[in-house]
Amino acid sequence: MLVFKESRGKLPINRERQIRKKVGLFGGTFNPIHIGHLRGAEEVREAFQLSTIIFIPSAIPPHKNASGIIDANHRLEMVKRAISKNPYFITNDIELRRSGKSYTIDTLKFFKENSNDILYFILGSDAFVEIETWKDFKNLFSLSNFIVMTRPGMEKEDLLPPASLRDMFIYDQKLRAWKHQSGNMLYFQEITFLDISSTKIRELLEKGRSVKYLIPAEVEEYLKGYSLYKIE
Repeated sequence: MLVFKESRGKLPINRERQIRKKVGLFGGTFNPIHIGHLRGAEEVREAFQLSTIIFIPSAIPPHKNASGIIDANHRLEMVKRAISKNPYFITNDIELRRSGKSYTIDTLKFFKENSNDILYFILGSDAFVEIETWKDFKNLFSLSNFIVMTRPGMEKEDLLPPASLRDMFIYDQKLRAWKHQSGNMLYFQEITFLDISSTKIRELLEKGRSVKYLIPAEVEEYLKGYSLYKIE
């Protein structure tokens, strides 16, 4: 298992003969991190009995307009503060230390090559529907298991592997998940629906309105201290 609270540099390689740990990788802009991120991660951790979930803030996401994204160091610090009281949550700044845009394929290759743990990449259903636009997306499922967080009431046709890759998967009735030809699994995990988004939080802050109970108190304090997201 990767036993670091905050990591820099190359990860320690775990090649000893021992039980492999189940580690979640939760990437995102976290602009800012909010209760929805945290609650979703906690429900996934519990459902899949993950030893750890690693929050990985992205530097320059390739599928988003970078103009409204604040400095990466601020976003990393907010994530650290948000997860500080959860012993199962840690951070990794690998994508912030790379030059250029953040690509999931590069991050998964890094963890695959530098860890012997069982990896689970965690993402929301909104991101998953765009996965065929991601760099080298056909190879993503060979590097990690995937857990897609879904909302209650989603249609069955929305809980399928990407259309262009469907012949690479078979459905496992016992696990209620899709098995990739590599052996990795694609899970669709329903979580508590919280109508919270980073976009809505930024809009509230820009209007000078309260975001209390939408983000952790530690994050709210940090935002106020640096006057982040406010229109000058």
